[in-house]
Amino acid sequence: MKRTTYGLALASALSTLTVTAAQAQTEILWWHAMGDRLNELLDEQAAQFNASQSDYVVVPTYKGNYSETLNAGIAAFRAGEQPHVLQVFEVGTATMMAAEGAINPVYQLMADSGADFDPGAYLAAVTGYYTNTDGQMLSLPYNSSTPVLWVNRDLFTEAGLDPDMDLSTWAKVGEALDALKAAGVGCPLTTAWQSWIHLENLSAYHNVPFATQENGFAGLDTELAFNGPLQVQHIQALGDWARDGKFVYTGRRNEGGANFRGGECALFTESSAGYATIAAEAEFDFGVRPLPYWEGVEGAPQNTIIGGASLWVLAGHDPEEYKGVAALLNFLSTPEIQAAWHQNTGYLPITTAAYELSQEQGFYEANPGADTAIIQMTGKAPTPNSKGIRLGNFDQIRTIIDEELEAVWAGDKEAQAALDSAVERGNQLLRRFEQAAGN
Repeated sequence: MKRTTYGLALASALSTLTVTAAQAQTEILWWHAMGDRLNELLDEQAAQFNASQSDYVVVPTYKGNYSETLNAGIAAFRAGEQPHVLQVFEVGTATMMAAEGAINPVYQLMADSGADFDPGAYLAAVTGYYTNTDGQMLSLPYNSSTPVLWVNRDLFTEAGLDPDMDLSTWAKVGEALDALKAAGVGCPLTTAWQSWIHLENLSAYHNVPFATQENGFAGLDTELAFNGPLQVQHIQALGDWARDGKFVYTGRRNEGGANFRGGECALFTESSAGYATIAAEAEFDFGVRPLPYWEGVEGAPQNTIIGGASLWVLAGHDPEEYKGVAALLNFLSTPEIQAAWHQNTGYLPITTAAYELSQEQGFYEANPGADTAIIQMTGKAPTPNSKGIRLGNFDQIRTIIDEELEAVWAGDKEAQAALDSAVERGNQLLRRFEQAAGN
């Protein structure tokens, strides 16, 4: 009986110590938009960080898609219940920058926390999107990607095509689509994120403006400019392919991913980050190619721009908690963590050291094409037209673009009329944002 009593007392004491230790850890809330396999990989990162030290515990929480996560963060801040870290997609950058008093800029966070922080360690092509006019980092790039062309090599072979055939230009892609359609392939081409790939990146890749004022980087008084000859040519070509059944539209986000991974589609324009799910689900031989370009455009191909998201630190928390946030951001930037994230997801490594480590580990040699996105992004120095896009109300502008593009795919509008309408409607939103930001 005495042994039992002692055992119970010891168990109770140990339980109390465990609870006390857990309570002593400073909790860091991280809200994000990573679903499915990416959610699992993010949870693994949080678990690794928690196991690497005993002062802080990171609690990651999935809050829905990018738009839903941003809206959740805004609502939480207004209610005084904001997380420490909020993942925000790249089109929300201008919104976050304009939210005075709502953010704790990364460069300031690191300085105040006394953290070891070297902004020069990060890839300039990635960080430039998230810096202010003085080059100071406002948010930490987390999942940065760029669009590429995915190829179902088995469908090419079955259609009598060489899966290694030249697909570097849209004209060459058009020839492949003709052959695939003639061979009975029901979905020769599909896409994800149509505005991001077929207007935003199309413009950057050909060094033509998507908007004035350096795509919004140089001022709020910007106007949309994606209704020029190049953009009209490209959207009209896709519209013609849609009419002929060579381009199959499946939705505004990444609905086409399921069709490609299921083996239905031969070609798929999608983020380089599609690698995680394609590698996990595709039961066919696939390859990755650079995004095609139109010949005859001076300087093309230039460089594509990033998509994905960055980590913003929200204001209103205690200094000790911010030390934990700084520790988390430094942990996520380490070469080992970044290399693993890059290799498992297809997202770009955000540091030079992570890229070099992936090379040393033989990742690119074992996975041909895995460095396509990096080369495509960094092969040329960015120009004012190709360093990124920073517009207010950009998420809503994309919705307008989606509506107008869908009218082209359905055969209800010609490309010029649709893009003219999208520019006119989008400019109204830009003027509203400019007015609100100026007050």
